[in-house]
Amino acid sequence: MANAELNVTLREDSGKGVARKLRAQGLVPAVVYGKDLEPCTITIEPKALEKAVSSEAGWNTLITLKGTAAVEGKVVVLKELKRHAIRRTMVCADFHAINLKKKAHFMIPVVTLGTSAGEKAGGMLQILRHELEVICLPNAVPQSIEIDVTKLEIGDVVHVAEVVMPAGVEIPQDVNFTVLTISVPQLS
Repeated sequence: MANAELNVTLREDSGKGVARKLRAQGLVPAVVYGKDLEPCTITIEPKALEKAVSSEAGWNTLITLKGTAAVEGKVVVLKELKRHAIRRTMVCADFHAINLKKKAHFMIPVVTLGTSAGEKAGGMLQILRHELEVICLPNAVPQSIEIDVTKLEIGDVVHVAEVVMPAGVEIPQDVNFTVLTISVPQLS
């Protein structure tokens, strides 16, 4: 699991006008929330946040907050990041404080390994779930969920129950849904 530190400053005021002024200064308004924690409004530098989540773990990076007594030392993960539709600049961010000793839910990207026999025969690999939800301790979050597709033939399907997870990581599932399939090529 990737770790990072992020310097933050506490904001006393909130609302649209305050948020606009912060964005005009090149800062991003954000909120930290979590169990047994009063929501706390903070300000962050966009470049520092980009750097913090630029590792392979992405949004699953454990970020330790520094700089203000209200959230000093809190470990958080980025839960939401809104961007301007045209400029792609950060508009606001939400962080969720987590307990390192309790299991939590994380979204992990699915990565395929190899080229399937079905693809070599003219089929198409279709990934239906690009991310899977897992439950594990925050320090045990995998970078990705790797699925070896080399032995799959045309028409083969991989269901979530067949996905092998590392020790201590489980996939919460009520339904055995399809993760990926090798489909028959469409003739035009």
